[in-house]
Amino acid sequence: MRKYILLSLTIIVTVFLVYGLVYKVGLQGFLFAWMLNFVLMMCVFFFTETLKSELKSEYYLEKTWEKKGKIYEAFGVNLFRKLLVIVGWEKLNKKANPVEKNLAALVHLEYRTKQSELGHLIIFFIVLAFTIYVAITFGIKESLSLVILNILLNVYPVLLQRYNRPRLQRAIILSKYREERRIS
Repeated sequence: MRKYILLSLTIIVTVFLVYGLVYKVGLQGFLFAWMLNFVLMMCVFFFTETLKSELKSEYYLEKTWEKKGKIYEAFGVNLFRKLLVIVGWEKLNKKANPVEKNLAALVHLEYRTKQSELGHLIIFFIVLAFTIYVAITFGIKESLSLVILNILLNVYPVLLQRYNRPRLQRAIILSKYREERRIS
């Protein structure tokens, strides 16, 4: 029950924060697009942390067209990874979640990719709704900041999680195999 109250409160707080942002900053410009994404990231992070779903949906499984990540490489996911290193996100992320070389850490990291992907998908669709509204109301030009930031802050992180997860899953399988061989 407590979990559902927290989830409901998170949604209510998010609505009020976004409303306050729209009221104070307006719907146009880079500042609104930037602040909207980060307000939503904060709220969605709290939402997914509270939800603690197992995230076992088939959606998270690698599709045949995704094999070996070639499609993501064609979209520049490796360039995006380099950008994350340049801006310091990787260092900050590794400091908060150090990578350990054991099975439990790999399983946890794989779960975090699902959680991150879910969060960025939720934000993507909310920002997309704002983008469509701004484009219709104020024109396409006024929605460009929303479009660009939605691609950089939500689409590419989703692509990156989908690119990394199969590698983690292979490492988990290999780690389980090694552990079984060591025990027997």
